[in-house]
Amino acid sequence: MDALPLVVLVAASAAVAGAARRTPVPAPLVLVAVGLVAGLVPGVPTYHLDAHVVLPLLLPPLLHTAALDSSYLDLRANIRPVALLSVGYTLFATVAVGWLAYLAIPELPLTAALVLGAVIAPPDAVTAAAIARRVGLPARVTTILQGESLVNDATAITAFRVALAAAVGEGMTWAAGVAEFLLAAVGGVGVGLLLMVPLHWLRTHLKEALLQNTLSLLIPFVAYAAAERVHASGVLAVVVVALYLGHRSWQVDFATRLQEAAVWKMAAFILESTVFALIGLQLPFVLKGLEAPGTAKALGYAAIVFVTVVVIRFVWVYPATYLPRRLSRRVREREPDTDRTAPLIVGWAGMRGVVSLAVAFSIPLVTHDGDPFPARNLVLFLTFTTVIATLVIQGLTLPVLVRVLKVPGRDRQAETLVEAQAQSEASQAAEARLDALLAAPDNTLPPPLAERLRTVLDRRRNAVWERLGPADPVTGESADDTYRRLSREMIEAEREVFVRLRDERRIDDEMMRTLLRRLDLEEAAAYRETDGP
Repeated sequence: MDALPLVVLVAASAAVAGAARRTPVPAPLVLVAVGLVAGLVPGVPTYHLDAHVVLPLLLPPLLHTAALDSSYLDLRANIRPVALLSVGYTLFATVAVGWLAYLAIPELPLTAALVLGAVIAPPDAVTAAAIARRVGLPARVTTILQGESLVNDATAITAFRVALAAAVGEGMTWAAGVAEFLLAAVGGVGVGLLLMVPLHWLRTHLKEALLQNTLSLLIPFVAYAAAERVHASGVLAVVVVALYLGHRSWQVDFATRLQEAAVWKMAAFILESTVFALIGLQLPFVLKGLEAPGTAKALGYAAIVFVTVVVIRFVWVYPATYLPRRLSRRVREREPDTDRTAPLIVGWAGMRGVVSLAVAFSIPLVTHDGDPFPARNLVLFLTFTTVIATLVIQGLTLPVLVRVLKVPGRDRQAETLVEAQAQSEASQAAEARLDALLAAPDNTLPPPLAERLRTVLDRRRNAVWERLGPADPVTGESADDTYRRLSREMIEAEREVFVRLRDERRIDDEMMRTLLRRLDLEEAAAYRETDGP
């Protein structure tokens, strides 16, 4: 196996994603565009999406990172809208899009149309998280979109299996389809519930951060594989485990948390960049397989399907937003009022992604009778065009829509005030604990060291309040910016001395690395003390 094309893909994707950060266009859209162009350039290696690779190897870590960054408490508080979107909307879109595509496209039989509906029903978790971070959506809208995208893949994949079984001639009944859906849902959640506590116990009892992070990298694959082995939803198992681990991450030691955050941030960046580039690179495969009805007519069908997908989402979102509030007093009492812009944003933020393409490419070439799968190439083409259209059209216009609607984003000043109040309460508790400890005869410290502990505590307490203060009239810096800059300059001076001493052979390389690591940790601590949310 030649590994060079894979290395080139990862390196080029990372480079494009890095360059995209300097543009106003979200990185996923730039990566897709570059992939589309690169796929048509002669000599570029072929990269074919394989569901047997994407689903068990790429999807679990992407879902894991998204779920770790999500809030279990926020998702629980918004469980009704999340469930209506991730389950209700996905099933509704599968049937509605499939049926309308069947009516509009003569070459598409009903069974193949329902397969298409299931494939393009779920918005993508990676896309939703990436766009939401860039646009700066309100917290509740972001929670709902992330919650939907974490769970809807499980619904869509199960619906796809049921529709595919009917299409290839397995004689799937409605009762069998419902049973398979329940097995996937209940089984996936059950496997996640069984695994989450033992895995968390292992994380808290392994003493070496290196081993703990090795376990962290394996967890999403273990959860996915275990659930799929019993024909349950691996997606739900991964999400359940990750939500639990993220909710209890404070119980893991600090070294593990620091390493884990860095490792997963790098892994997510590489995987997300590669995935979006892969989407664009599928264009040659889609065009090569397209025969009848021809490219021009197929593009017309693609426009019909895209419009159908967009309209169907609004058809579901608005009633699902307002009807429960109108019909149930309990919903009105438990949930905050819905801003008029929220359903419009949720309805428009329906970008599809790599899961839809990977699942579409898993459609078999022939049915059980040995006949060619009906309209397989057309289904692939319509899936690809829907993914590209939602990413480009909705992805590019969503920030504009947010600005036009004047959607209130996160209130940084209010968040900083809440953070400062929380830090003040924590510092008071720490100060009381320190006084009690220093009063004990076995905790006697020289006065300078005791004062150093109090100074560090005061610095943490005051750092957040300083962000609320005015900027320096001369430099334009806030107090914490100046503190961070001066601290960095001091540490850099020490670092230069350590390197000079190494070069003069007054200390060896191992000692220099130890001293530099100590400085790195101090610099990181100084940065975190003054860094905003």
